[in-house]
Amino acid sequence: MAQQVQGVIAPGKNEPVRVETIVIPDPGPGEAVVKIQACGVCHTDLHYKQGGINDDFPFLLGHEAAGIVESVGDGVTDVEPGDFVILNWRAVCGQCRACLRGRPWYCFNTHNAQQKMTLLDGTELSPALGIGAFAEKTLVAAGQCTKVDPEASPAVAGLLGCGVMAGIGAAINTGGVGRGDSVAVIGCGGVGDAAVVGARLAGAAKIIAVDIDDRKLDTAKKMGATHTVNSRSTDPVEAIRSLTGGNGADVVIEAVGRPETYKQAFYARDLAGTVVLVGVPTPEMQLELPLLDVFGRGGSLKSSWYGDCLPSRDFPMLIDLHQQGRIDLGAFVTETIGLGDIEQAFTRMHEGDVLRSVVVF
Repeated sequence: MAQQVQGVIAPGKNEPVRVETIVIPDPGPGEAVVKIQACGVCHTDLHYKQGGINDDFPFLLGHEAAGIVESVGDGVTDVEPGDFVILNWRAVCGQCRACLRGRPWYCFNTHNAQQKMTLLDGTELSPALGIGAFAEKTLVAAGQCTKVDPEASPAVAGLLGCGVMAGIGAAINTGGVGRGDSVAVIGCGGVGDAAVVGARLAGAAKIIAVDIDDRKLDTAKKMGATHTVNSRSTDPVEAIRSLTGGNGADVVIEAVGRPETYKQAFYARDLAGTVVLVGVPTPEMQLELPLLDVFGRGGSLKSSWYGDCLPSRDFPMLIDLHQQGRIDLGAFVTETIGLGDIEQAFTRMHEGDVLRSVVVF
């Protein structure tokens, strides 16, 4: 029987978000209803609100979430009611060409729930990244539920559902950071700081954090950066080269998503080094580089989508490391808020005042 819950929607482009009553259908085959315990406020939610993803308004926002499985539909065997799960937006299919080649983190046919959540008047909602977790409950594909240690804090665990996983994965999975490597991270918001954590976890010897905000650089240092560069007053390419014996970093992670910072990353890497783009650009952005430089410098230019993660592998592992005290995922939680505080949280995010605001239920 369908349920009515409270959730936050973006009604139109750049309109303020608002709390509405949401209708959640019973789970169909392959689906699950999850009672949300916590959900982070991510830049991607702001992109949806601003119309930067698509124009399928109204959106049910929220996707960086953890909660308890309440009910499942026919054919669901991997999770059951009562399981503590992190929601993911890449529920691998197991059958596409990427999955069959043993590269499920590139899955081209990820699953979402087939049924629609609606407003009371029947208006269909578009759930952000197929999740829609700024709500007391949400309907997802069962494959979007990843079981983890139930002793973990929901406010912490949910952050692996997007930003923190994107950053850690950009360093470990995409960038292949190894022991003794030098790493530069350009852009020290939540994703960039997570890349710092990932580089430290992988054993990088030198981690250079670059940003234009000294507050963010201070936070990056607490997360494990060995050096910081304020690129408002210092040429970051020259600074990174100076800190790496004149060579450039082995891996440069660009966590801003702008052409000018990508060029900085490109020229700040060592010969045959790796550039990882994890910052999300907007559709109109264009990049121009001399093709001879692309050829002559060698190495790899990669993009990192969701940190090239495999949720079933990476989420439990990272939660276990957090529970053991080997990484501090709780350091990313700046504040906890209620459903009615999300519009203000977007403002604080835009102004750089928080790493993560987390809605708790």
